[in-house]
Amino acid sequence: MSQPKTPPLPANRTWEQLRKHYEVEKEIAARLMAATREERREIYATMYDELFERIPDHSRLQIREDPKRTAQTNLSKWLLVKPFIDQSMTFVEFAPGSCRFAVEVCPHVHGVYGIDISDQSGQLESVPENFHLIIYNGYELDMEQDFADIVFSDQLLEHFHPEDTGLHLELVHKILKPGGRYVFRTPHRFSGPHDISAWFSQDEPEGFHLKEWTYREFDETLRDIGYSSWKAYRLSKGMMIPVPMSVLKAIEGMIGGMPRHRRVPLAKHLLKNITLVVEK
Repeated sequence: MSQPKTPPLPANRTWEQLRKHYEVEKEIAARLMAATREERREIYATMYDELFERIPDHSRLQIREDPKRTAQTNLSKWLLVKPFIDQSMTFVEFAPGSCRFAVEVCPHVHGVYGIDISDQSGQLESVPENFHLIIYNGYELDMEQDFADIVFSDQLLEHFHPEDTGLHLELVHKILKPGGRYVFRTPHRFSGPHDISAWFSQDEPEGFHLKEWTYREFDETLRDIGYSSWKAYRLSKGMMIPVPMSVLKAIEGMIGGMPRHRRVPLAKHLLKNITLVVEK
């Protein structure tokens, strides 16, 4: 039986480098999946420092040093949040990484807070007065309730231990103002795996994507936490186009039971990313 093709080799990386990256992420991810919640606090605090030290050719480090790729990444993020922000708002980004995008948002809002498990900002050339970086343990956050107008994350939720995703969504719910929105994008499970496993695993992610999600799963989880509403969007030609959740869940129902070699190509076209705007 034929299998979906693996992605092309990334620019500036060899097959041997990819294999080492895969083995390192798989090792750390296995540690994380087997850890208790208390043990995960310690792993969250050091996992990216360890990864970048052992994998100096990591694509995230390459993007940080490449202005063109950074600009492309930041434009994609900006198109997600632009329809929902104005100058009066407080903007929070979880997992800002290099913080380049968070800094770019600063002129467009009242204040920006980047929240991460470690400082991955590198050497920022200049830091606006209304930007603040907060390092936390992945669970507790010293921030007021009903504080943020907009919370944003891009390619984050798939990195949480399955037991911790709900805790993250509860934390976001706590810091959002009534009527505030959480805008996030995360890869869809049916078109994955989307992490380094894509070159090596034929089924489930084995690296830092500890759980990839479906619309149906988010529908149930967000309802249980108590969010008032959520809408799905598709980013197309620079515009956020709303798509009914009922349509997306129907597509999941139709292709979810297909053999992987048929499901993945369809999902890459129809369900590559989940983009939701969730309102408190």
